[in-house]
Amino acid sequence: MLSHARFNLATSGVVSYPLRELGVSLEDIELSGPSFYGYEPLQQALAAKTGAATESVVAAIGTSFANHLAMAVILEPGDEVLIEQPAYEPLLSVARYLGARVSRFQRRFENGFAIDPEDVNRNVTPRTKLIVITNLHNPSSVITGAATLKQVGDIARRVGARVLVDEVYLETVFAQAPRLALRSAFHLGNEFIVTSSLTKAYGLSGLRCGWILAEPELAKKIWRLHDLFEVIPAHSAERLSVVALKRLVNIAVRARALLEVNRPLVDRFLSSRADLDYVRPEFGTVVFPRLKNAKVDQLCTLLREKYETTVVPGRFFEMPDHFRLGIGGETEMLAMGLERLAAALDIVGKT
Repeated sequence: MLSHARFNLATSGVVSYPLRELGVSLEDIELSGPSFYGYEPLQQALAAKTGAATESVVAAIGTSFANHLAMAVILEPGDEVLIEQPAYEPLLSVARYLGARVSRFQRRFENGFAIDPEDVNRNVTPRTKLIVITNLHNPSSVITGAATLKQVGDIARRVGARVLVDEVYLETVFAQAPRLALRSAFHLGNEFIVTSSLTKAYGLSGLRCGWILAEPELAKKIWRLHDLFEVIPAHSAERLSVVALKRLVNIAVRARALLEVNRPLVDRFLSSRADLDYVRPEFGTVVFPRLKNAKVDQLCTLLREKYETTVVPGRFFEMPDHFRLGIGGETEMLAMGLERLAAALDIVGKT
């Protein structure tokens, strides 16, 4: 979410990683290179990171473009796509742009925004071609475990559908993944397609290093469509992405340390507010509180106009009583932004 406010609590990723710390030289960068249907060193680096074979990896310029490519290959006009609610709005927009018929299953606040496979099953039909999930959930950061994903995969397989899992926020689980026995949904079966990137968890959005994981035949189709959009990628970004992937462990240490400081700060803020209900996620870079006795749009206007502060209004996610709060900014900025958010909440609570 783009914001130019002084206190930007609308951002959904960690603060940008500086190029000077990436340790690159001019020798690491070239303007042009062999990048037709994938730059081989980048393909190999993404395969090593994700545990997928190189023939299952499609590089893409960010997660949103990856989602577009995957959906465009799978869906024909009139096909049915089942998407979680609340949802990241561009997922809905892409499906509708492609002429798909959109139906929904619910991730309820009262249930901690968890996926209920029975609700998925009730809403899937023989016409469903695709089920769309974000994991971690955008906007709540709630994690979906392998057992639930397997159930959704079983439902999809029964009707001949696929499951698209946007995992860009899953990267923020960092070193906790082994403890959770957590791997990408791609490894659960051929019905799963996964999208992700280096943007949200690592502060590397400028590289536009995204990817799609799909079974090889589907990956070939996605590459062919990709070729229509982006014939030759920006080779310097590809090469910088290879450098970043080689150093991702150290980059992750920096991001994780930031979130380990910021998360308790946000938790204390939320616990202090009787005017907010919230689901407290263990991971992620955003939270999605519900405002009890005031209007979120009024709050957002006051924040912008009086306090130079922004959050994302919940109507962007079809839940107008909520707002999304980013926790990945610089700690000092976040603390000052939370002070301003508290002041604005006090005002709107009295009107």
